[in-house]
Amino acid sequence: MPPNPPLRLGTRGSRLALWQAHLVRDLIQDLASGTDDVPAVEIVEIETSGDRIQDVALSAAGGRDFFTKDIEEALLEGRIDFAVHSLKDLATGLPDGLVLASVLERADPRDALVAPAGTSLASLPEGARIGTSSLRRTAFLRAARPDLEVAGLRGNVPTRVGKLDAGDYDAILLATAGLERLGMGERIAERIDTDVLTPAPAQGAIGLEARAGDTRTLDVITRLQHPATRAETDAERALLRTLEGGCSVPIGALGRIAGDRLTLIGRVASLDGTRVIRGRLEGAVEDAVALGEALARGLAADGADDLLAAVRAEASA
Repeated sequence: MPPNPPLRLGTRGSRLALWQAHLVRDLIQDLASGTDDVPAVEIVEIETSGDRIQDVALSAAGGRDFFTKDIEEALLEGRIDFAVHSLKDLATGLPDGLVLASVLERADPRDALVAPAGTSLASLPEGARIGTSSLRRTAFLRAARPDLEVAGLRGNVPTRVGKLDAGDYDAILLATAGLERLGMGERIAERIDTDVLTPAPAQGAIGLEARAGDTRTLDVITRLQHPATRAETDAERALLRTLEGGCSVPIGALGRIAGDRLTLIGRVASLDGTRVIRGRLEGAVEDAVALGEALARGLAADGADDLLAAVRAEASA
């Protein structure tokens, strides 16, 4: 074995996932700066359940690790050294022996309306057909525009946009960050205000997962940490964890740092959008996790637990 073998980076094989993997590889190569103490990175593509199963709604797929379990198994078995994830897809409770080692600087966390230029959510005609695979987007969309028809939509980003272009939908909802990372930002008709569609916790952020005791890998990838994004997403993920939510429930959260203060908003909605519970807290940046937990308890006290129990029962029916 060479004295400094490459680090094996596990990723899904979608265009967006590979874009993220190549970004991480390039950032690690930049760390080297002409020295030999930083190893090269070898990208390893791993097919996940979410990639194999395309004809089932995400909310009905079962489990919270639809896009991550196979990658985490490869990590635990030593077939890869670390993994890259869209952080919104990563469960808040990781398998024993794995850690969220680093969070990169976040891109725009907002949801995007993909539709003909000049279209906005407010201007869509009554009865327009909107495509999304997300219960969160569905619930918040119904709260904002109950007159619209919401229809299921699966596939990677280019596939979903292709279905719009084929006339299957009048508009679709996707993450702004994913579209921009794929060079498809021009397809965005509107970046939707977070008070209307509150993003999924950690939306727009990239997370790096590794084995807890792998100091060689951790010594490299922890250098990529963006402290502000880490604090914001720690708060959002703490809210999600405390509410016992996953990526397939209608929970939105967004943290924002100004100076040494972190403001966190959270929203939980019924699937039909007729009830939305909102909360907001501000605290010190270093108390990010406690802030998320406290806001979650406040939302639960206002009825969020009952709403989420109803959502889970309906999704599993």
